[in-house]
Amino acid sequence: MLMRTDPFRELDRFTQQVFGTGSPGTWSRPTAMAMDAYRDGDRFVVAFDLPGVSPDAIELDVEHNVLTVKAERRPVASGEHVEMQVSERPLGVFSRQLFLGDTLDTTRIDASYDAGVLTLHIPIAEKAKPRRIPITDADAGQRRIDA
Repeated sequence: MLMRTDPFRELDRFTQQVFGTGSPGTWSRPTAMAMDAYRDGDRFVVAFDLPGVSPDAIELDVEHNVLTVKAERRPVASGEHVEMQVSERPLGVFSRQLFLGDTLDTTRIDASYDAGVLTLHIPIAEKAKPRRIPITDADAGQRRIDA
């Protein structure tokens, strides 16, 4: 049997229950998930921490440049003879919304899930990539701009 002796952890758990931000069964709203986001060349990469979440419990939606990630962590142990001794891992629905700029190509988002991390690769749209514009000599009587 596992025992806990940290009274401050119980105080924190009680506070979360009172304000509706923790403890299984009292979730009144989705909880945000931790993420990292960075640019890697011609794409943005976003990584979400979702340990203990099954890939089939993850939803990705894009609508009007808003990316919504929803995930649900379900209890691991359940059944008639299961008696929970310690329950510190949050259960329930986790949600995060990202507002994507017009410079990203939302039609070609690639998603993968490995070791509890959901990774999204979002390419930069062709229209947003820098391009060189050649300049011709005005004295030659021609003005040509290549895009």
